[in-house]
Amino acid sequence: MDRFRAALDLIPEGYSEGLYQGQRWRIEKTTYSQGRSVKLYADCLAGSDFVSLNLYHLASGDVLKPCEMAEDKVRAFVLDVVLAG
Repeated sequence: MDRFRAALDLIPEGYSEGLYQGQRWRIEKTTYSQGRSVKLYADCLAGSDFVSLNLYHLASGDVLKPCEMAEDKVRAFVLDVVLAG
């Protein structure tokens, strides 16, 4: 399993909070289709920045689909966010 997938798996289902680049973020993660797809939406509580992605687990491998942003941005967030608690 790659680092991105492992980091995404550590984010709990539902609502959580974390720190990213010194700011507090609200994170919502939802799993669909019996685990075959994951949606993550996070927004910075101190501003207007956000991260949104869908990850599909296909027989040929995982497919990451960032929502209207660069893939590097969503990868950096998932890899570097520090979950609260």
